Amino acid sequence: MRIGLYPGTFDPVTLGHLDIIRRACSLVDRLVIGVAINRDKGPLFSLEERVAMIEAECAGLSAQTGCEIVAHPFENLLIDCAKDVEAGIIVRGLRAVADFEYEYQMVGMNRQLDDSVETVFLMAEAEHQAIASKLVKEIARLGGDVSKFVTPSVRDALNARMHP
Repeated sequence: MRIGLYPGTFDPVTLGHLDIIRRACSLVDRLVIGVAINRDKGPLFSLEERVAMIEAECAGLSAQTGCEIVAHPFENLLIDCAKDVEAGIIVRGLRAVADFEYEYQMVGMNRQLDDSVETVFLMAEAEHQAIASKLVKEIARLGGDVSKFVTPSVRDALNARMHP
């Protein structure tokens, strides 16, 4: 069984994330969505809420693609999380050249820690390349329409959180 790990904070999950997840499913039999517990980032949504969003948004994708998709919270090193879930592939989404600089360094470090785990980069589709969770949260906070960037249920969760 080919197992992939797609890590991120997913605060919130965006259409860009879902695009990468959908396309990663063609590469693996099981895709683990590693939901990072990153206290330094101060997420808007709790870990439980982010995991629930991933599970809800990916249920249909799993049925469409035939790929098992599971959410897995983690707080350890990414390479250790990959070992924990028996992933042979780490999937990373790229939006722009600036993403590549950081990701290139991460691959080098991860290869030093365990060279048996490969990293695969997937470019976001053109219509999703500008989407960043941080920007989506800022638009929602300022009362803007985020429906071009997230699913309706995520939009509703953002609006409920930002404007109770």
